[in-house]
Amino acid sequence: MKKAPTIRDVAAAAGVSVSVVSRVLNPDSGPVAPAKREQVLSVISDLGYRPRAAARELSAGHALTVGLVVTDLANPFFAQLADRVVWEARSHGVQVVVMTTQEDPHLEAESLDTLLDRSVGGVIATPTGGNIEKWDRLRDLGVNVVFVDRAIAELGDVDVVSIENSDSARRATDHLIALGHERIGLVTGPASTSTGRSRIGGYRAALESASIDIDPILVRDVPFRGDGGGDAVGSLLALPEPPTGLIVANTAQVQSSVRRLVQMGVRIPDDLSVIVFDDNPWTELTSPPLSVIRQPIGMLAVHSLELVLGRMQGRLPAGARTIEVKADFVPRSSCAAPARSATSKSATR
Repeated sequence: MKKAPTIRDVAAAAGVSVSVVSRVLNPDSGPVAPAKREQVLSVISDLGYRPRAAARELSAGHALTVGLVVTDLANPFFAQLADRVVWEARSHGVQVVVMTTQEDPHLEAESLDTLLDRSVGGVIATPTGGNIEKWDRLRDLGVNVVFVDRAIAELGDVDVVSIENSDSARRATDHLIALGHERIGLVTGPASTSTGRSRIGGYRAALESASIDIDPILVRDVPFRGDGGGDAVGSLLALPEPPTGLIVANTAQVQSSVRRLVQMGVRIPDDLSVIVFDDNPWTELTSPPLSVIRQPIGMLAVHSLELVLGRMQGRLPAGARTIEVKADFVPRSSCAAPARSATSKSATR
């Protein structure tokens, strides 16, 4: 069966960018020179290209629809992100279809098929890392895609919005090093994800800059779902030489990690200095309040929506954009210089 022509095929045959074809299909989205418009329309006719329903909606002046695919709404980070995207979209008169994948590539594939059926014009997504062909097909059919929080290496031509993950991890590690810590544990997301790799990279860069030997046993990459954070913390503190500082760079595992510390009776910061990646108010209500890397969720939502709408309306030039938003480091009293007795106390637990 012959594959149906895509918007990219039209652009290639006409010798123009995809954004120009989009403007031809959606007259209100931007100007196109008359000769170029006729050229694109001729190619559309020759190839038998059929614009998607979403494009017809746009040209008819109906409300735009954007798909939002997040991995886990039980994770406060993604719950807040979804809420902010919907809020921002409403202010632009845009409808949002929210899907959740629960970190399952199979559910993600089903979600993408559903969004195609709904004829969305764009998708903002936190990808699981798989379904490369599905993402390519979505874009071949003219759907504009923006990845938020994570990226996929094989899809380097997709717009990405994230925090400065490497820089954030480096700043957290630098803070503990400045206090005198050399044994610093890191609990992060899976190394198969761009966020996990970047945060491990920032951690390692800080240690290397301070001429501190990197001990791989102090780095634990754990799944986003489940209680892997608490298990990782327990195993780190059971080491013959446990860490005196800990960075929990897996936002979904912060509560599990802190819960395990409380259950073990670890005194913060006397036994262990702690920094977490989180944006929840409860982190300053603990005793002591936790030092945090505060992720600017609102800015992630704003930039993601601006990018996807800019692509849908043909207002942005060709070429992928990567926007990295600086996160705030908020030092609190959960960090202090390491006590000489901390190692022996932790090792006996």
